[in-house]
Amino acid sequence: MTDDFDDDFEIDRETGDSDDEESDGQFTPVAELGYEKARDELAEIVGTLEHGGLDLDTSLALWERGEALATRCEEHLRGARERIESTIARKDGAGEDESD
Repeated sequence: MTDDFDDDFEIDRETGDSDDEESDGQFTPVAELGYEKARDELAEIVGTLEHGGLDLDTSLALWERGEALATRCEEHLRGARERIESTIARKDGAGEDESD
């Protein structure tokens, strides 16, 4: 039995296997994932863990992967926030110079 989150990612709920795994059975390194891919994989892992039925080792491996994915998502969001704040600060700074 599998559960589809989107067209690009799928986890087999019985084995914990992911279609995002590379050919050697390893997941794509978290550091290489963009925000959306990391978020989607994290959502799938949460669903798989909530469904249950996996052995302890598989559950722990998925939980650890989920923690790493959550951290990666936070990094992406923090970076986006910093870019927005920097852009606003530059805009505000440029506006102040023009009014002098």
